[in-house]
Amino acid sequence: MASLTKPLRWQALRVADVSEELAILAELVPDDGWLTVPDIVERLGSDVPKVRRMIDERLLLGVRRGTPKVLQIPTLLVEPEPMVSLPGTLTVLFDAGFSDAEALRWLFTPDEALGCAPVEALRNNRIAPVRRRAQVLGY
Repeated sequence: MASLTKPLRWQALRVADVSEELAILAELVPDDGWLTVPDIVERLGSDVPKVRRMIDERLLLGVRRGTPKVLQIPTLLVEPEPMVSLPGTLTVLFDAGFSDAEALRWLFTPDEALGCAPVEALRNNRIAPVRRRAQVLGY
């Protein structure tokens, strides 16, 4: 099982092994905390092309996981509605060189400076502090 006790030095934590990232994500987000594209379509009253476009445009973020591997998005990013603060935060993370799995890992890892996981801070409209923390990762 992957360890969550590693220091939060993201440059040092980057791993090429996607299975290790997925194992760490499994510790951060429980199995019932993920939605598939059809689940999101149902919950948002939308259609598959629109949800796929939201993912392509980085309005939502997910990873392929499970058996068989299917695209899944953490429930917290979708409910009660998609987070409007997510795309800008993801841009900062991707500009810092994060992969999708690494970005999700960062969003769900408790941050001492924020007092909670960045995704929780975003849900509580603490957008500026989260983005400041994300910007530091690029340096």
